[in-house]
Amino acid sequence: MNHSARALADPIPFIDVAAQRRRLGRAIDDAIARVTTHCQFLQGPEVAAFEADLAAFCGAHYAVGCASGTDALLLVLMAKGIGPGDAVICPAFTFCATAEVVVLLGATPVFADVDAATFNIDSKSVLRAVATAKRHGLKPKVLITVDLFGLPADYDALLEVATAEGLFVLDDTAQALGATYKGRKLGTLAPATATSFFPAKPLGCYGDGGAVITDDPGLVEILKSLRVHGQGADKYDNVRIGLTSRLDTIQAAVLIEKLKIFPDEIAAREQSAQRYAEGLKDVAIVPIVPEGLTSVWAQYTIRLAPGVRDGVAAKLKAQGIPTGIYYPKPLHRLEAYRRFPVVDNGIPVTDQLAEEVLSLPMHAYLDTATQDRVIKAVRGALEA
Repeated sequence: MNHSARALADPIPFIDVAAQRRRLGRAIDDAIARVTTHCQFLQGPEVAAFEADLAAFCGAHYAVGCASGTDALLLVLMAKGIGPGDAVICPAFTFCATAEVVVLLGATPVFADVDAATFNIDSKSVLRAVATAKRHGLKPKVLITVDLFGLPADYDALLEVATAEGLFVLDDTAQALGATYKGRKLGTLAPATATSFFPAKPLGCYGDGGAVITDDPGLVEILKSLRVHGQGADKYDNVRIGLTSRLDTIQAAVLIEKLKIFPDEIAAREQSAQRYAEGLKDVAIVPIVPEGLTSVWAQYTIRLAPGVRDGVAAKLKAQGIPTGIYYPKPLHRLEAYRRFPVVDNGIPVTDQLAEEVLSLPMHAYLDTATQDRVIKAVRGALEA
């Protein structure tokens, strides 16, 4: 094999965290060193500084850091007193954490269908899910919207349903922080927004981390108590049942630096998404962004004809090109969640998408040559 052939076969990263690390360079080293110098590893000054930066970035009043995106969801549900007998409406086409937190509190997730074009929860299915919950003798309390793959859900329609049905809206924007809906950043659309800083997220730290973004000062007070074992005046004055879920100071220091370049990275992701769309729109169903919305493209997910995906993925893998399937099994088909209610008329779109979706390499440092290689390989696999 000659040099050019070897280069074509060299594996490329699905998400290139190392490229971002090289860009940040000394800034990250210095940020971490400041923490290791002052040794305030829990609730150090960088935590409050990042919370303020994040709130300002989103256009919200408050951000409360915690240990993970899963905990961010859990803490909000705990603050709202969700428990046995309560129903929480969520999409079936999402990562398990969305429903996991509901079950951990003894409440019941009710799975709704999603929109085929956006992959996000369908407001009409939410209405049916409310009826399904009531038929099961449950009290519908919360709607968890999920901004899948970086794209905001349809908040005009969803908030209208939530208001009519008396549902508290919790935005699970673990994949979409930085996206906008009709001129507003995610973090301001729902009463509470939970996000994740898992390293592979568009805004990721160097471990686990999460945050809740809100304009509600009363909710902030409860969240800050819950994340430290339900503390009151101090950590030995426990006024509620809580847990330990703090954002580490080192992670906050890393995130402060990453947030500075985040707008540039979002713009780069958008350019890559446009290039993918132009190169693949005639051979696959490419994702859309409705008018007035923006995506941060946590994943670039195409749809292929049923039965085609595995062969395409195998051909790409042979050429050093990784792919992902989000999600091969929707929540209602996972062993741990099969016993929970599904909206009465079923979730056919979710079931269909699970057989068709394929995610391609996507990150802010995806250069043109590498992306052209991916596009050429996808086209070749589909046209063969």
